[in-house]
Amino acid sequence: MALDELKSAIPDFAKDLKLNLGSVIGNQDLLTEQQLWGAVLSCAIAARSPRVLRELEPEAKAKLSPEAYAAAKSAAAIMAMNNVFYRTRHLLSDPEYGTMRAGLRMNVIGNPGVEKVDFELWSLAVSAINGCGQCLDSHEQVLRKAGVDRETVQEAVKVASVIQAVGVTLDAEAVLAE
Repeated sequence: MALDELKSAIPDFAKDLKLNLGSVIGNQDLLTEQQLWGAVLSCAIAARSPRVLRELEPEAKAKLSPEAYAAAKSAAAIMAMNNVFYRTRHLLSDPEYGTMRAGLRMNVIGNPGVEKVDFELWSLAVSAINGCGQCLDSHEQVLRKAGVDRETVQEAVKVASVIQAVGVTLDAEAVLAE
């Protein structure tokens, strides 16, 4: 299993990450399998770590339907754009930017090809990695209105945080080993 290989690659100084990776992917029961593996794939893409993506993508592809696999990749792609755009509008001190039309295509959000809740959960997880507070609030509100509890929202954020941390750690170790 690629997850075991990824865990074994984590250095001893980051033992907590190894344990957390096993618990957020292997030992959780708040997310459905599709929610979990869609979050894993979209977050592995968002984390920008070639090693993490290489190790986790095959299992995600095996666990997800072709539609869910494509939707998870779509969540990572659209949020890569939206997180930059909306984070920037939020950070600019001129409030006029917040009133301007975005003018960017975001059709996949309205028709992701999977349950809307799953896509929103993946979008929230990617937004956590990309640090867009406005997107986090927006997706969290949609999820809560759809009846998703806070524990489930938090579980998706935990997946995002652990995958991001593993990616940073392994990429840094690869550079330092050169």
